[in-house]
Parts: sequence; C-alpha cells; structure tokens
Amino acid sequence: MSLFNESVFFGVSITLFTYFLGVWVKNKLKLAIFNPLLISIILIILFLAGTGMEYSVYSTGANLISYMITPATVCLALPMYDQMEALKKNAAGVICGIISGCITSGVCVLACTLVFHFNHQIYLTLLPKSITTAIGIGLSEEMGGITTVTVLSIIITGIMGNMIAEGFLKLIRVTDPVAKGIAIGTSAHVMGTAKAMELGETEGAMSSLSIAVAGVMTVVVAPLFAMLW
Repeated sequence: MSLFNESVFFGVSITLFTYFLGVWVKNKLKLAIFNPLLISIILIILFLAGTGMEYSVYSTGANLISYMITPATVCLALPMYDQMEALKKNAAGVICGIISGCITSGVCVLACTLVFHFNHQIYLTLLPKSITTAIGIGLSEEMGGITTVTVLSIIITGIMGNMIAEGFLKLIRVTDPVAKGIAIGTSAHVMGTAKAMELGETEGAMSSLSIAVAGVMTVVVAPLFAMLW
C-alpha cells in the first residue's frame, strides 16, 4: 500500500483500468445500464473502501485526468465542422432547441427544489447539472454552490442521458438527426454526446455544438433562475 501512496500515477492507472474494464463489460453485455463510467465509479469506490485508502491519495494521480476535460471538450468541435452545412440549414431550429433545453433544465431543478424542499445553496448547486464540468464548476463557485455536489450532479445527469437517451427518443418518436443531437447535447453534455456520436455523424455534431452553446446560455440563464428561489 505504501507503494500506491508514493506513486503519483496510481490514481490514473486504477481509473483507466476500471474504465476499460467497464468498456469491456458494456461490449459483452450490450446493455445501456452497464455504462463504462458508472462501472468505473463503482469499482473505484469499492476499491477505496475495501483497502481503506484515503481518497486524497487516489485523487493525487487521478486529478491528472481532470486537466484533459477542457481540451477534450474543445475537440468535440471537429465533427461539428464536418456538419457545417446541416448546421447552417437548421440554424433557427438549433438555437430554439438549445434555448428550450436550457430553460427546461432550470425549470426541472426549480421544481425538484420545491418538491423536496432543498435550501437555496443546494438549488444553486444543481442549476449547472446539464452543462459540461469545465463550465459547471466555475458557475457553481460563482453562484455560491457546493462544487463537489455540482460535479456529482453533472456526472449523474450525463450517465443517465447516455443510458436512456436513445430509448427515450424512440419512445417519443423523435427521428430527425438534428433534433436528436440537440436534445442529447443540451441535456446530457459530453457523456450524452458520446452516445449521440454512436447514433450518427449529424447527431454527434449537433450534440457537440449544444455543449458549447448550452454552457454559455446556462451561464446567462442560471443567475436569473437563482433569483426565483
């Protein structure tokens, strides 16, 4: 255990190992519930609890992966560039869809706050739940939320979107690739976009666009929602 404590790469190694194990399980079982990120989180929690290792020891190395979040998000602009014609053709619908998604996200958080009697700080903490972590952390800090809980809510939102997006869109009979991409990207950020890319190039490109635009719009809309409770 002392070897793990002294190794700065241990956190990275265990994170990558558990994630790729999750990918293997997903490919074998072919079920949406076996999300690789969800499997990785569960395995890491079990490992830390079973070995008694402090989270700070694990995070020392694992934080190296966090530095890649912003560059990885920027790279999602590449498929959007490839689908520029589709974007120009559907510009009005894309913007309206993203605005509607951002407002809906805020309304859902407000509704949950009223139903479950959350205090103001938790309300502020959950408002950035549907945007990428790179933007959500900064927004949560700025509004006075609890950043660790914000990150958790963003991860849960992304995992749920990744797991249920395809089935839900089929259920409500949404078939247009642009509409699918906008819906997934606006509601489930990067992890949802990973699913959108599996559905098709247009879906992935529109979802990638939604991440950036929804992030900016949420920065504007969230403070307005903050004044409602």
